[in-house]
Amino acid sequence: MLKKTISFLVLAIVSISSASSRAQSVGGVIVEHNVPMKTRDGITLRADIYRPDGQDKLPVLLQRTPYNKAVGESFGRIAALRGYLVVMQDVRGRYASEGDWYPFKYETNDGYDTIEWAAALPYSNGKVGMFGGSYVGATQMLAAIGKPPHLAGICPVVTASNYYENWIYQGGAFEQWFNESWTSSLAQDTLDRTIRKATNAVVAVSVLPLKQYPIFNITPPANASELTTQLAPYFNDWLDHPVYDSYWKQWAIDEQYNSIQVPALTIAAWYDIFQGGSLHNFQGLQAHAGNADARKQQRLVVAIGGHSGGGRKIGAMDFGPAAAEYDENSIMLNWYDYLLQGKQNEFATQKPVKLFVMGTNQWRYEDSWPLQRAKETRYFLHSGGKANTLAGDGTFTPSATQQDVSDSYVYDPMNPVPTVGGPLCCDAEHLAPGPRDQRPVETRPDVLVYSTPALDQDIEVTGPISLDLYASSTATDTDFTAKLVDVAPDGFARNLTEGILRARFHDSTRDEPKPIEPGKIIEYKIDLWATSNVFLKGHKIRLEVSSSNFPRFDRNLNTGKNASTSDVAVKATNTIVHDAAHPSALILPVVSAQ
Repeated sequence: MLKKTISFLVLAIVSISSASSRAQSVGGVIVEHNVPMKTRDGITLRADIYRPDGQDKLPVLLQRTPYNKAVGESFGRIAALRGYLVVMQDVRGRYASEGDWYPFKYETNDGYDTIEWAAALPYSNGKVGMFGGSYVGATQMLAAIGKPPHLAGICPVVTASNYYENWIYQGGAFEQWFNESWTSSLAQDTLDRTIRKATNAVVAVSVLPLKQYPIFNITPPANASELTTQLAPYFNDWLDHPVYDSYWKQWAIDEQYNSIQVPALTIAAWYDIFQGGSLHNFQGLQAHAGNADARKQQRLVVAIGGHSGGGRKIGAMDFGPAAAEYDENSIMLNWYDYLLQGKQNEFATQKPVKLFVMGTNQWRYEDSWPLQRAKETRYFLHSGGKANTLAGDGTFTPSATQQDVSDSYVYDPMNPVPTVGGPLCCDAEHLAPGPRDQRPVETRPDVLVYSTPALDQDIEVTGPISLDLYASSTATDTDFTAKLVDVAPDGFARNLTEGILRARFHDSTRDEPKPIEPGKIIEYKIDLWATSNVFLKGHKIRLEVSSSNFPRFDRNLNTGKNASTSDVAVKATNTIVHDAAHPSALILPVVSAQ
């Protein structure tokens, strides 16, 4: 009787699964759920397909996602009514798709197979465009380097160019908050799948006494770290590869731009965790994509927010009605109306770059990124040796110093400078992202603060930002952080962009790390990514320099050992030098009024 009952349940499940893939028409849109396809290695991936009732041979819009394809239903219906065959697929090892989940690993081959399968679907005209953000952007970039013949375009939104340098690490430092929060959220579906695989109905109903019934029939780990190994082995792999080696090179988008042979609309955002990578992708594809047509048809939109939110209010700032005009889905559909349907819209008639300029809070079209008319301007650090805290004497101006002066502070890894806003993901409830008032951070003695006088005219800064910093440390390794801030007349100190560099990577984050010599002055070039901001008359331009930004980045223990394997930390006295021989300076791209 038990075997018959189990057989009936299995048949019922199979029947439900079969029924879920049948086409249903609602509101003029025909929907098929969980449509299967086989990858080259025999794994079944499942997709939901949306198409307008009564139309034939349509261009395909494809999204491959680890975040549950069902979330895209509303967009699928909208795009179908716009004249597209929309395919929403769960990537390998996620939700309805088979296989094991491991970020980046399978996306080139699985993406290639899915694109060619989607191009051959009934109602498809053979042209496939991909879309979506964050990891969904990664699925596009990785698929595109495989050169699938029927891929016609991509639209990667807020995604990276190198999964070592601007996803898992930045400046050699581990992106701790993002990596831990993202992994934890991903692990929930992995846990659910593990439980489903492990639970055996025959064993469960046979258990006596009934109080021993295993509600989750999985073997519990001996400790929490073993659970991480079971559910997210890739997290430990990331920590085991703290330098740029073959593990990272196999997925390096920025080393394979010439393999991408299709037009791309890259969408970036100023307060986004992948802003640097998005901008690199646009520049890299415009210069190195695999054919002239692809290079010519690169487009860039830079909004605000990204992973930090959307709309006119981001973080603690209201960016006005123009910011509220941004609609990612509409922009993407306009892109494919132009690219796949030949419609003459802004992508056919406007300049290739569209930016949101903060401060004036307006959209603006540009011929290029970076802006050719932006003038690289050095703002040199000055002080009387006491730039510590907001109340210190730190200033910076376009004039170089001749004084032999330096500023020092003690960096204690057990009392790090806390993260306040910025490009964060993926737990806003516990650590709020975006623009926030930095004054609480600027009261700390381990934060050096350099400010201009109140400006007597507007100054626009649009483009890449970097800090050329001369510094020494009493440690064999430490970190240096930098943050660009816009200070309003009322004192509100709004963070714009920030960066970090682990001292042992001072030569390059792509070379083998080298311990630093205690006491030796070394030049550090810190990449703060980019911004577009008009510092209004009466405002101040401010730079913060310190050695931690935690928990956004992991803490440097000052010992030369990684926090992934060591819990021993020491304090370090770090000194910033700014004299004639060591002209520490913030490099700003200043744009004159048109």
